[in-house]
Parts: sequence; structure tokens; C-alpha cells
Amino acid sequence: MSGTLLYIEDDSQIAGPVARDLRDRGYAVRWLQTGERAVEEADGCQLVILDVMLPGLDGFTVGQRLKKVFPDIPILMLSARTSIDDKLQGLGFADDYLTKPFHPDELAARIGVLLRRSGSVASVALSLGRLTVYEEEHRIVLEESGEEIPLTGKQFQIFFYLLRHLGQIMTKEQIYEAVWGEPYMEGDKTLMVHIRYLREKLEKDPAAPEIIETVRGIGYRIRA
Repeated sequence: MSGTLLYIEDDSQIAGPVARDLRDRGYAVRWLQTGERAVEEADGCQLVILDVMLPGLDGFTVGQRLKKVFPDIPILMLSARTSIDDKLQGLGFADDYLTKPFHPDELAARIGVLLRRSGSVASVALSLGRLTVYEEEHRIVLEESGEEIPLTGKQFQIFFYLLRHLGQIMTKEQIYEAVWGEPYMEGDKTLMVHIRYLREKLEKDPAAPEIIETVRGIGYRIRA
């Protein structure tokens, strides 16, 4: 868990998938559809994601109120508006401005940057072969290049579930039920496909994995 995010977005078709993805990545998410209770709900949060177009109070007004009460909480503005005037107005008080549509990985990356900048997460690193892993920051970095490796929500959940059980063999059933929250059906290839994609991102040679080991007939583990 990397803290609690306040997400203010009136469109449930946008907010639903975004909130689920952020929760998949380990965040707690408080979702509001208007900014009326933003100040009350922001207490205890580490970051605010704020849409500009809201019913009632617009995002610019809400953001300015939040900054007066919580000057140290980063605010990430979201908007379909792309004009420079709107961006400048938002960045007059906000810490970042992301235009819609956006990719979930970009949103997660920007959140991570803002949290690190604000000191809301601790930089505890784990060396894992060619990788440096910052679990609290949701970051995986290639040691030789310093390049950050982006993971999807499900990839993140699988990798860090195995990491929390470092060195232990976890069955396919255990992993699937922990990540998808439903019973594993024998023969289902979903987990195997996600593991393959993970290896393509993390392993030097995905055909001869050194990080995520397959234990034949049982499941997987990350070698200690």
C-alpha cells in the first residue's frame, strides 16, 4: 500500500475503471463525484486527483480550496481541455496536469513522481537480480540503465504477491485467487499469459527466467 488517494470525478464510466486500476496497484481510493466535500475527505490522503469539469464547484475552485487547507498534498488535475490557458490556470495551484484520454500507466507514473517528490513514500529498495524494486513506490528499475519498467495493474499484483512470499512456492490457485478474487478453474491459461508478459518485461531472457521461476506442476516463485 502506498497511501490513500482522493479521486474527484463525476463521470462514473471514467472513474470506475481508473479507481479499480489504482486499487489493483495497491492504493486506497476515496472517490467523490462532486467537490463539495473535498476538504473533509482530503484529510489523511497523500494525493488528490481532480477533474476540472465537475457539477457545482469546478475543479479549479475545488483545487484552490484544497491547497489553502492542505498546501503539502499534491494535486493532479485531469481535463479534456487542452488549451494552454486552461493548463496554466490549473498549474497555478496544482502540481501536475494530465489531459484526457490518458493511459493508466501514465497516470500511475505521474502519481508515483508526485508522491516521491512530496516525501509521502519511503524509498526502501530491494535488489533482485538485474532489478531494483521499490515496493512502496510501485517502481521497478533496471539497474544497468536506470530505466523504469511499467507494469499493468494485474502484472503489478502478481509480481508483488510473489515478492511478499519471496522464496516460497505459490500455487497457481493461490496466486489466481489472491489477484482475481475468485476461484481458479483448472486449465485456465489467464495466469500463465500474465506471467509470460511479466517475464518479457522483467527477465533478461524470458525463455530462461532468472527472477520468476516455474515450479513444474505446482506454481511459481521469486527466487530469494
